[in-house]
Amino acid sequence: MEFEQEDTYRDSRGMHDKCKKCMNYHVKLTMTDGKTLDGIIESVDSDKIIIMVAEDVMDNSGGGGDPQYYQYQQNDSEYYQYQERQYYNYRPPMRYRRFRRQAFPLAGLAALSLLPYPYVAPPYVYYPYYY
Repeated sequence: MEFEQEDTYRDSRGMHDKCKKCMNYHVKLTMTDGKTLDGIIESVDSDKIIIMVAEDVMDNSGGGGDPQYYQYQQNDSEYYQYQERQYYNYRPPMRYRRFRRQAFPLAGLAALSLLPYPYVAPPYVYYPYYY
């Protein structure tokens, strides 16, 4: 058939070419089952792509979920004193992103788009300086 090219169809070949163009960029992927994810395309093979998938991680060691909070709920006066102390000594939990390498079949990929990052123009420097 004229649509076949090395055991792949034109639409999957087009997706393969698009993945090759977007390699090493932060992209948003939509799978055929409706699942969306974002990550960085690391390598593209004829039948699969390897993506570094981003996942959000919250570190609660900053004092966000404190077990003492529940102990002081029983007595109201101590509870309010603890709330005031918590307000001044409170640190929100730290949030960071981690990337993990995962492989996905190229046939399971429905859409691919680059994540738009806005261009921030540098401030205009007046030259010569006005006195």
